[in-house]
Amino acid sequence: MEAKERQIDKTTINNEPGTLAKPASDQPWMEYVQPVMDTLAKVPDYIGEFFADNKKPLITIGLIVAGLVTVKVTLAVLDAIDDIPLLAPILELVGLGYTAWFVYRYLLKEENRKELILEFEALKTQVFGDGPNS
Repeated sequence: MEAKERQIDKTTINNEPGTLAKPASDQPWMEYVQPVMDTLAKVPDYIGEFFADNKKPLITIGLIVAGLVTVKVTLAVLDAIDDIPLLAPILELVGLGYTAWFVYRYLLKEENRKELILEFEALKTQVFGDGPNS
């Protein structure tokens, strides 16, 4: 058997990173493919411009979607916890115990109520600032 001669494909090789080798333009279908390739090469620029022009609305939409996902996940976790036998009543007992401790610690005596009011005022000052202009 004689070895068949290989035909050399007429392509131009571009060694630049991120670019594809382009077939020779003497093929008839290239006039249809070239505009598509040019448009697809510009897609990252179009996407970058879109994100640059609409940054704030996209962030707002992203935060809303993240909030909805967080609410759904939280509800699913709470539903799963509720399905565990005896866990819900135990958590209710813990809540009642903490409420009883809080009443005993801060609400029964006058000096403890004053301490609670001072702690609340300090927290309010820390969050909102000292005065109306702060």
